[in-house]
Amino acid sequence: MPTAPRKTPDQLRSSRWFAPDDLRSFGHRSRMMQLGYTDAEYRDKPIIGILNTWSELNSCHSHFPERVRDVKRGVAMAGGFPVEMPALSVDESFNKPTSMLYRNMLAMETEEQIRAHPLDGVVLMGGCDKTTPGLVMGAITAGVPMIYLPAGPMLRGNYAGRILGSGSDAWKYWDERRAGNISDEEWLGVQGGIARSAGTCMTMGTASTMTAITDAMGLTLPGASSIPAVDSGHMRMSSECGRRIVDMVWEDLTPSRIITPAAVQNAAIVAMATGCSTNAVIHLIAMARRAGVDLTLDDLDALGRTTPLIANVRPSGKDYLMEDFFFAGGLRALMKQMEERLDTSCITVTGKTLGENLEGAVVYNDDVIRPLSNPVYKEGSLALLRGNLCPDGAVIKPAACDPKYHVHQGPALVFDSYPEMKAAIDDENLDVTPDTVLVLRNAGPQGGPGMPEWGMLPIPKALIKQGHRDMLRISDSRMSGTSYGACVLHVAPESFVGGPLALLKTGDIVRLDLPNRSLDMLVDDDEIGRRRAAWQPPQPRYERGYGYMFSRHVTQADKGCDFDYLEAGFGAAAPEPDIF
Repeated sequence: MPTAPRKTPDQLRSSRWFAPDDLRSFGHRSRMMQLGYTDAEYRDKPIIGILNTWSELNSCHSHFPERVRDVKRGVAMAGGFPVEMPALSVDESFNKPTSMLYRNMLAMETEEQIRAHPLDGVVLMGGCDKTTPGLVMGAITAGVPMIYLPAGPMLRGNYAGRILGSGSDAWKYWDERRAGNISDEEWLGVQGGIARSAGTCMTMGTASTMTAITDAMGLTLPGASSIPAVDSGHMRMSSECGRRIVDMVWEDLTPSRIITPAAVQNAAIVAMATGCSTNAVIHLIAMARRAGVDLTLDDLDALGRTTPLIANVRPSGKDYLMEDFFFAGGLRALMKQMEERLDTSCITVTGKTLGENLEGAVVYNDDVIRPLSNPVYKEGSLALLRGNLCPDGAVIKPAACDPKYHVHQGPALVFDSYPEMKAAIDDENLDVTPDTVLVLRNAGPQGGPGMPEWGMLPIPKALIKQGHRDMLRISDSRMSGTSYGACVLHVAPESFVGGPLALLKTGDIVRLDLPNRSLDMLVDDDEIGRRRAAWQPPQPRYERGYGYMFSRHVTQADKGCDFDYLEAGFGAAAPEPDIF
């Protein structure tokens, strides 16, 4: 790609606010003086917005106040002027019913914060699941130079000499507790040992999946996604983000030059190779569509069929966590292993190509980062299903479920709400067998609302006590990226808007054929038609406010759950603001 000529100070976007000698710039400059700044501190310098998703309830980002200082140091070293801008802190732990309900709100806030303020470039600080796609989606549309600073994974969990993985081991030990195999003391020990430091989940959950995707797409410093949150290298990376964004402004290196169809495909291939969260499907499609790249479920399934899973990291892997992945060489090493499958000519935030960024990358432990000849799983992380239950698609994570469920047929046990399901599965007299197919509906984008992470339905207590730890489960919801099991998710269209899942009845036979990518209810078309005619839409979840807007404009899971009017194809991005 040809190098653009470097900008001059009068071409900085911020010069519209400060450069003209008129009343409007007088007002802007006087307010800067009110803030304690002199002209020499910011005039003719790139003004860098640091969008920080820190909050006192977001444990994944609890180290961000210190990292902001590191970024500011780097910006100042490179001759820029840093300004911290608070951004919506959406975290999966405390945001209810789900942070997914607010991902698009963060994207809107990011876009409008950038557009409305005199920012020449931005450093995006995120990491917890929805902050990565939310920040990136908004910055793509705003169009100024941006660099993503991932929060980094927390340290390995530990209890009684056992290594714990956040999320994954929570589900595992909860099943054992329900079976009566874990004491109160042990349960409290696991609770206290499973999250030992600042940072995101240290499994290859949604957080590490999305930061890896952003890294592979060229939007972070090379390998930044692998650095643990509390490692001193994370501080150095943060400072380097500050230095690099200043040069990106002078170079006019905008997202449109980085996020190409080839870069999106690189990100999708890397996602498959890492054992990515099922949530990657929704977020990657949404990010791509913001950039005008038409990524589909079929594209992802095709890549999943040909991309081996080579990151031996839980939950798809068996033995290791993100700290081990980092010490084994991190994402740069993984991409180096599969360099022949990537388009290494793609430009990145460094101004160099992906191939240049991968030079010198080494795998230090080939059990953590496997060679292509010895994968954890011969195909990638995700598979797309279609059938009369999911005509627009559904997803499953084959490597994370018991292989005996790859082809399975059994009677459905259908629940219309999470409370109904929760009450039933704790009933030890529930009429259920290992062949039963648990179904939760009305949990999609509109039905949830917001598509909560309810898709890893708990195994009924009656089966837990018999020693069973997996069964086929189907939902139009999502599940935590730290989860595992034979869970079919993101059924589209969702049941709340009349998708076929709404027509399924308890006792209907459901058939999953993973090799042939099909999911069907074995009910004849005439009967389905009668049920369709009798179906009544449920009452809307919201009658006002943000939820009202969300319900009327959110797209279905196969389209990324963005708002229809925010996608690139809806219309041109808003122009620069008038300044009078």
